[in-house]
Amino acid sequence: MARMPMRVVAVATVVACLPVSHASAHCFVGNRFFPATLNVDDPCVADELSLPTVSAFRNGDDPSAREVNISAEISKRITETFGISVGDTWVHLKGPSGATAQGFDNLETSFKFQFVTDPADEFVMSAALDVDWGGTGSSAIGAEPFTTFAPTLFVGKGFGFLPEELKYLKPLAITGQVGYAIPTESMTIEDGETTFNPRSIVWGGSLQYSMPYLKSAVEDVGLPDFVNRLIPLVEWNLSTETDHFVEGERTTGTINPGIIYVGDKFQISGEAIIPVNRASGDGAGGMGQLHFYLDDIFPDTYGRPLFAAASQ
Repeated sequence: MARMPMRVVAVATVVACLPVSHASAHCFVGNRFFPATLNVDDPCVADELSLPTVSAFRNGDDPSAREVNISAEISKRITETFGISVGDTWVHLKGPSGATAQGFDNLETSFKFQFVTDPADEFVMSAALDVDWGGTGSSAIGAEPFTTFAPTLFVGKGFGFLPEELKYLKPLAITGQVGYAIPTESMTIEDGETTFNPRSIVWGGSLQYSMPYLKSAVEDVGLPDFVNRLIPLVEWNLSTETDHFVEGERTTGTINPGIIYVGDKFQISGEAIIPVNRASGDGAGGMGQLHFYLDDIFPDTYGRPLFAAASQ
């Protein structure tokens, strides 16, 4: 298992040393809890740590390489509605000839503002600027030399509005995100070869069924405690190029069925990785994540936003 990247540790240390103030819990919207999902971000700001997230699959290269990713991400609320996150990924590639390459990918940051929270309707919306910092990763694993900015909109909606005749569908919830990835360089020239860097619409979401919601807000049907902590889900995460087209698929991405176990201070998740086409990957893979709720682990210190309303 890889250690947390030193760049993430440095930022986390600086953030942890800042003053704190009072706070509320992680992504609850009324009776609805939106868990941290593996492939698309959840629609809330939070104090959380994903360490590690591990994935293994055959990528979309031709010929494909066996790829293993080990990543870490830490999220911190600055206010009740604004938060930042920092993450990085260690990548190991093994080609068909047996040759290997490894190194860190580019550093990623996100600045998110949660501007709608409607507990009665179990509805939440956020906007973020995601930044992939070019030149901070290793060229050996294909880290881009240019920076990419992606303004992104997030939404989450629970199905608690359904009538009693459909009460067993009330635990359903859907999340979605759509963003526009804008590279700072339209083309890259390396060793006399020109590569175009297209802009892309990045879109995805999740459909989830919350067993905790079923027990707490619909009906306790007498299931074991372990089952009552599960959230089965399907995620989808895709990217569609909008300019500088080259031969091949314009849309790539994956479908990810899986399940989340929700503990008191952590969650454990596992999902399959199913590419939507050959350009997205060569066969199915898998991924898993250990995720910590820092607001529950450190409720009086780190788990609070740095600045909060004076009335709290």
